Amino acid sequence: MLDIIAHDHGIREIRLARPPVNALNPELVSALDQALVSASNDGVQAAILSGSPGLFSAGLDVPELLRLDRDGMHDFWKRFFGLLATIACSPVPIVAASTGHSPAGGTVLALFADYRVQAEGDYKLGLNEVQVGLVIPPVIHHALVRLIGVYPAERHLVAGQMIPASEALAIGLVDELAAADQVVEHALTWCQRHLAMPREALLATRHLCRADLVDLFRDPDALDVDGFVEGWFSESTQRTLTQLVERLKKA
Repeated sequence: MLDIIAHDHGIREIRLARPPVNALNPELVSALDQALVSASNDGVQAAILSGSPGLFSAGLDVPELLRLDRDGMHDFWKRFFGLLATIACSPVPIVAASTGHSPAGGTVLALFADYRVQAEGDYKLGLNEVQVGLVIPPVIHHALVRLIGVYPAERHLVAGQMIPASEALAIGLVDELAAADQVVEHALTWCQRHLAMPREALLATRHLCRADLVDLFRDPDALDVDGFVEGWFSESTQRTLTQLVERLKKA
């Protein structure tokens, strides 16, 4: 499910490798969380999250998640929040190298990273949860607001639309664009440039600047696992998600 690649200067790339679309199911979420924790324990200086050429992650594996009961979905959502917390609270910088399309859950992972490099071209990303009948959890809303501002976040979430990479750059949802085959190289360059700075000062300043992001995971109300699970199993949401899966089967 993951390819682990060692780069110079103590940088480790963690590449999503769950064909065909790197969809996030319980096993992939747990594997990614464990890989990030292991990287930290191994003394890695920085980490890069990447995906397949043309695709970072298609987001949640809706067909698989629809088969879960309430307890199973509750457990999955706790795992997913655990992964987001691991990214947000990482003691070392993490760069999201979005190698292509990155809708919904793929975009969410990048929100909590230190920096986001997006493949330029005809690729889409964004938070489209409202289009499939879901309400974004408060912790993800706060992370988006932190990145792009209050009103732009409102407009993006309420519209629930995927946006082109160029628009994502314009609103601050990503930090830079690069050719699809150069996304990881640009992520490496960012890491190397920052790792060349005095380390104690870098990490202390980073800790100070990201304290608000870390604090999000100390507030159970911001996570609202129970609320999300209830929304997931509402009649209208289940109907919308089932229709989505049927369309995907025909595509």
